[in-house]
Amino acid sequence: MRLSTRDTALQRLAFAVITLCALALPCAYAQTSSPPSPAKTDTAPGTSTPSRARQPVVLDRIVAVVNDEAITARDLDERARIAMKQLAQQGTAAPPRPVVEKQLLERMIGDRVQVQFAKETGVRVDDADLERAIQRIAEQNKLSLQTLRDTLERDGVPYSKFREDIRAEILMARLREREVDNKIVVTESEIDALLAGEQREGSADEVNLAHILVVVPENASPEQVQARRARAEQALAQLLKGSDFREIAASYSEAPDALQGGAMGWRPGDRLPTIFYEAIKTMKPGDVSPVLRSPNGFHIVKLNERRGTAQAMSANSVQQTRARHILIKTNELVSETDARNRLRVLKERLDNKADFAELARVHSEDSSASRGGDLGWILPGDTVPEFEREMDRLKIGEISDPVRSPFGMHLIQVLERGSQDVSKDRQRLAARQTLRARKSDEAYQEWVRQLRDRAYIEMRLEER
Repeated sequence: MRLSTRDTALQRLAFAVITLCALALPCAYAQTSSPPSPAKTDTAPGTSTPSRARQPVVLDRIVAVVNDEAITARDLDERARIAMKQLAQQGTAAPPRPVVEKQLLERMIGDRVQVQFAKETGVRVDDADLERAIQRIAEQNKLSLQTLRDTLERDGVPYSKFREDIRAEILMARLREREVDNKIVVTESEIDALLAGEQREGSADEVNLAHILVVVPENASPEQVQARRARAEQALAQLLKGSDFREIAASYSEAPDALQGGAMGWRPGDRLPTIFYEAIKTMKPGDVSPVLRSPNGFHIVKLNERRGTAQAMSANSVQQTRARHILIKTNELVSETDARNRLRVLKERLDNKADFAELARVHSEDSSASRGGDLGWILPGDTVPEFEREMDRLKIGEISDPVRSPFGMHLIQVLERGSQDVSKDRQRLAARQTLRARKSDEAYQEWVRQLRDRAYIEMRLEER
């Protein structure tokens, strides 16, 4: 069985954004100040203190309950401080504080249900993987680990809180890989149809987009759908009057990037969801789409810029690798540490001349086990990035140390390398990746919506 591809750019971006926010916003995680002491009164000796001086002071309160966990006002306040400062840095007028809090709370609830589901279904991030991720964050910001830690602590960001935020980001990324990206099906007929219509105008362009999403709950009543549409139409009306898109996105959008002005950044035109591509193909930079309907809700898209990227292939011959592996899957019963330790024992046996194919037949938890772990000839992009990076690093005959991927832990051995004329194969591979990318974002949003709708959620934000 071939390993499916996935894109880790979003995960890397999430790491960088979290860090940059933390470094740029000194008090983001600072503790709230102590409540003021009651003012002194000129009470005569022997008289009772006014009752208002003995009123309880609320230090924290619950603003939402997600299944069996609480989100507190302090949690929300920390996020709101970050968001308000981000908006100020971007030069975007901030919506009223209650609007910001409501949007952030929705995002926190979505994150919380994903992290809970990840833990319930055996997705884990061990400390070794977490430390490697933080090391990458430090490198991206041109800092040593100690400097990063010192900077965070000096700016009022507890390092333990920072680590757990990064752990949650990795958990959600792995959960998306397992529950969404790895389940996307692209049929041969879809690939044929895409290749047949590949010359459509603008399909090779890259576009810089921003969007607004108004979510429609699963199984919404007609009245709820109409109310959601009315909200989207209200946002569009303000845009058509000349309001700044970033400000309207911050006020109306319910997408995770709402407080970044709805910015989607540069995307290949042929990898956009079909609904977006059809909307923007006749738009000019600066134009805003009408309200668009998708299974997730109502969208408004703005085309910021467009640039052509069509390039002829310089060569049809690419390097391919024949490899084999032993896979130990991780789940609620087998942690990454357990799988890594099992593979280290097998690696020791292999280093002592044990037969790789025989060990793969006995121990590998992949359909290739019956073939002695043989994956056949692999082209660039056929496997997930972690697997491909390690495979490309190996010499012929060399066996890797345990390698983590979304599928579990692997030992990899390279058997042969060569080149092949793969012009048609490359076209079909590129088409498959394009179709997967088109389906991924929408499938993920739909999956999160369904997960949230199945959770027990109690909102208490309005209880002051």
